[in-house]
Amino acid sequence: MNQDQPRATDVLPAKGCFIDNKWVPAISGQTLPVMAPAEGIVFAEIAAGGREDIARAVAAARTAFETGAWSRLSATERGRLLSRLGQLIEAHFDELVALEARDCGKPLATARADVTATARYFEYYGGAADKVHGEQIPFMNGYYVTGEREPLGVTGHVIPWNYPAQMTGRTLGPALAMGNATVLKPAEDACLAVLRIAELAAEAGFPEGAVNVVPGLGHEAGAALSEHPGIDFISFTGSPQVGTMIQTAAAQNHIGCVLELGGKSPQIVFDDADFEKAVPVIVAAIVQNAGQTCSAGARLLVQRSAWDSLIPMVVERFAKLRAGKPDDAPDLGPIISAKQRERVAGYIAAAKVAGVPVLAEGAVQEQAPEGGFFVPPVLFGPVPRDAELACEEVFGPVLSALIFEDEADALALANGTEYGLIAGVWTNDNARALRVARRLRVGQVYVNAYGAGGGVELPFGGVKKSGHGREKGFEALYEFSALKTVVIKHD
Repeated sequence: MNQDQPRATDVLPAKGCFIDNKWVPAISGQTLPVMAPAEGIVFAEIAAGGREDIARAVAAARTAFETGAWSRLSATERGRLLSRLGQLIEAHFDELVALEARDCGKPLATARADVTATARYFEYYGGAADKVHGEQIPFMNGYYVTGEREPLGVTGHVIPWNYPAQMTGRTLGPALAMGNATVLKPAEDACLAVLRIAELAAEAGFPEGAVNVVPGLGHEAGAALSEHPGIDFISFTGSPQVGTMIQTAAAQNHIGCVLELGGKSPQIVFDDADFEKAVPVIVAAIVQNAGQTCSAGARLLVQRSAWDSLIPMVVERFAKLRAGKPDDAPDLGPIISAKQRERVAGYIAAAKVAGVPVLAEGAVQEQAPEGGFFVPPVLFGPVPRDAELACEEVFGPVLSALIFEDEADALALANGTEYGLIAGVWTNDNARALRVARRLRVGQVYVNAYGAGGGVELPFGGVKKSGHGREKGFEALYEFSALKTVVIKHD
């Protein structure tokens, strides 16, 4: 552990890796510091899991899947365990909220919403576990043919730091519902709620080896998990660059993967939209989690005839935004780390140097700790279409406003990046809304809305460099299972 980091006096002890329902230290004996981003101090330690720890976790999962108690449970029994875990998360709600808020720097209201969604994931997939049915396939006379869904085996899960609790439910819920045994590698920047949820899974009654969690560095534990020949499927959320490495590793072992790799999502506002309803949603969609959201509404596309009416409303709201620590009820919290803060600040500085107009800036609360990784939200516009801010994912509270002329121009602009995750369309013309929604190259489209809380029931994923495959909803159950065709000749 780096002893040079500023430290709190109440550093939480490292619990290690969670394997076979037990806490075990990393084989190396090493730990990693966990920073509170709102304070800039170390307040916890996690195990620095590595290749050997991943191998131990994969072996535990393999045993659970093939011969352990987990392999003998029915779909109904798996569903009951998932539902029980959801109930335990609700029972430990305040504890998990406190962990998530300090670990990520989230405002308490955001952390509460996240933990609520986490419980909902396990509740949803608990109810869905015994609802995935096979089908009879018509074939030649004398044959009986069925298509049956079965688990893939041992699934690997690499999740990011922006929504650790939610991502745990989102990725483990469907995998466990289908009967897979799991190994999860959380992000080293924020994973304390994940470790606690693993502990609660054992309390809920999950058999040994069904849920294993190995914290550690991405290039060590994460790489080891994605490359391990004992993994049958990999789920990853993160950057396109790391996603390429994950997909390459999966290809080496001839296994499938689901990749969610970020976005540069547009909110398209036509001149007939209800601006009063649109503006609060537009602003919330970029400051949610300090803009550290793959689906953040980072591009505001405004019809030229609406610019002079809409933009002053956005400016007024944006200028009132305040960043601060979780328990001070800020509009947004800090950036996760000093490194990420510098990255976001670099985009802002470069845009200013390039002469991109600043329309509004928020501020940091006066009482916010000086060591916190805060970045005041910034609204730029009109942003040139070829500017970095118009094309690249900043992953911070930076909103780029761009002008379009008509429907065709709006679509060209919206589809004109390498990403394609989600989009919002604001208009009172229902025919236009449907036309635009169908021509947007994204995985989700919201009309006169943007985002849906956890959106547990709604299939989620992208196209282009936003990745492939779908999480959430029933689609995730299909991703974490294989279709087997059974042909019986009976005559």
